[in-house]
Amino acid sequence: MTITAQMVKELRDSTGAGMMDAKKALTEVGGDMDAAVDWLRTKGLAKAAKKADRVAAEGLVGVAVSGGRGVAVEVNSETDFVGKNADFQGLVRSITAAALKVHDVEALKAADLGGKTVETSVAEAIGKIGENMNLRRMAAVEGDHVAAYVHNAAADGMGRIGVLVGVKGQDTGIAKQIAMHIAAFNPASLSEKDLDPALVEREKKVLSEQARESGKPEAVIEKMIIGRMAKFFEEVTLLGQKFAMNNEITVAQAAKDAGVEITGFVRMAVGEGIEKEKEDFAAEVAKALKG
Repeated sequence: MTITAQMVKELRDSTGAGMMDAKKALTEVGGDMDAAVDWLRTKGLAKAAKKADRVAAEGLVGVAVSGGRGVAVEVNSETDFVGKNADFQGLVRSITAAALKVHDVEALKAADLGGKTVETSVAEAIGKIGENMNLRRMAAVEGDHVAAYVHNAAADGMGRIGVLVGVKGQDTGIAKQIAMHIAAFNPASLSEKDLDPALVEREKKVLSEQARESGKPEAVIEKMIIGRMAKFFEEVTLLGQKFAMNNEITVAQAAKDAGVEITGFVRMAVGEGIEKEKEDFAAEVAKALKG
């Protein structure tokens, strides 16, 4: 496979690796971008796999809580400007309230919103506001108490990042603190057993290759891998992470000390997992001049 300059640039931008290292990584793995990231990490040449840089979808996440149930809804738009539009915000607020009565996004699209379905209301808003919009997803959390938190709120109950945390037991404010922690540290799962097996296997493979690069005896390498995987679990699971409000203890310990058990959480950020085509400025101008 031909390794293009654009491929090298993309890998450099996403990992912080040098140009020649990025080119070598792509050559070694036949142009597979994800495999090239892992190759660079194995060699200690990647600063981070900043895939979030490729996310460019806009819109708002709305959150709402009623009793022991909380919901988060993402409604996308083409530009972030629309997120400041009062009509769009009103639509997101109404859709989020409707989500409290349903259990999945398809049911939400068919739910009643002032005599019309949510799907019809979104279509009408497209015509009124002049941008394409999409009700992308919803998620719910249940517990004895559910706390909601919106980071950088655009309006009450909505913003670019929405978090829900469900707890079992009497909440005295710890759930909101944990929600703020989740917004900042973005755990991959509640605990080690909840992690995606594919993610665990991929990380173990990378860490194993890194350990073997040391040239140490196999017995030592095995201990290195076990230790590094333990560190990985601490970093990516909510219960294992150091608590943002007190980094002397884990989130699990903070919840225990407060007399609650975390039953689940949702962290929803606008546009995560969506890639938007990028176009350089010169190409954009040339395109505009052609009409």
